[in-house]
Amino acid sequence: MIEPSRDLRDICAIAGAGTSRLGRAPGVSSLDLLVEAARNAVADSGIHPREIDGIICRGPDDIYSHHQMIGERLGINARFSTTVANGGASQILSVALAVMAIRHGLATTVLCGYGRDAWSRTHSSEETRVRNETRPDSQLASEFGPEHGYYGAAAAHALGAMRHMHLYGTTKEHFGRIAVDFREHALRNPDAQMKKPLTMEEYRAQRSIVRPFGLYDCSLRSDAAGAMIVTSAARARDLKQPPVLIKGFGTHNNLRGWTADDNMIVTAAKQSGEAAYRMAGLGSGDIDTAQIYDCFTYMVLAQLEDYGFCKKGEGGPFVASGALRLDGALPTNTSGGQLSEAHAEGVLQIVEGVRQLRHTYPAGRQVKDAEIALISGHGGNQVCHSTLILGRDR
Repeated sequence: MIEPSRDLRDICAIAGAGTSRLGRAPGVSSLDLLVEAARNAVADSGIHPREIDGIICRGPDDIYSHHQMIGERLGINARFSTTVANGGASQILSVALAVMAIRHGLATTVLCGYGRDAWSRTHSSEETRVRNETRPDSQLASEFGPEHGYYGAAAAHALGAMRHMHLYGTTKEHFGRIAVDFREHALRNPDAQMKKPLTMEEYRAQRSIVRPFGLYDCSLRSDAAGAMIVTSAARARDLKQPPVLIKGFGTHNNLRGWTADDNMIVTAAKQSGEAAYRMAGLGSGDIDTAQIYDCFTYMVLAQLEDYGFCKKGEGGPFVASGALRLDGALPTNTSGGQLSEAHAEGVLQIVEGVRQLRHTYPAGRQVKDAEIALISGHGGNQVCHSTLILGRDR
């Protein structure tokens, strides 16, 4: 677990944020999407690409030295660059690494981002649509997998969901409240992939994927990318946009495995969040909006508990109370999240957190008086986690 010293608090800011087109972009590669998002982030910040001297990004599993390809396409020679590979925990980790690189003089302005072409990959043929797999065959398990009904992340997370239901009486309707509320948020977002309302009745009638998950419990296949420009807070204050301060971050990795210990119920979000809270000097009661990694509805519920927004086992009643809605106690995934906006492994949640703290949205989409945002990342083989706490500059 990273235990960053508090002297990293507020020294850096996100000065620019951008996305690519979201949803379906046939014929456009993940590299193209990330370059598109990066250019939008650069334009958003008002800097020139030549001022960027760091690149920290993540690419598809089958691309080697991904950061080199991004630098080539953007015309950047970086003093510090690397590719991170912690799955959905990578995007927040890239921001944390950028802060540390800037703090220690390895770079002054760092581009972070991620792009994926998951919709195009899984719709290139009928065979790929049925397989619904984005990883190369070389990375797939050769036995004890699909032939036994255990396929991919859906089945793995379903084990955790079933265990939580058994221990605490969590219900399908609790998961459904998450899916329905996030869809309502997506309808306020003109760029979101999902454009149709979702009712609880439609949620209950969904086709089954793997018990207890149905179609609407699972995040989207999307072509999407997001990018951020990280620089010193002092420099950011002289740029185009109001800076969003990086107040805290943490990471933890339960490398013993998803099914080891009690990791399916008490996830690595607990230790990751505790580290981020300590760095920021804040607690769960200080968070105005949360952008939670929602690969599956269950993971939202588990993380809400692990971050201290409610007690362990009380996530179901908490979401049922309407807490996650825009006018609720903890407006969450206000762009629609990976369940309804687009799935880009958490990078869009960072962008949404930045935009909410800038207060640039219209009233129907803005979290009122938002000052502090918590963003989470979850990935690897269900065990890697990262947490980012951002604050509005005052």
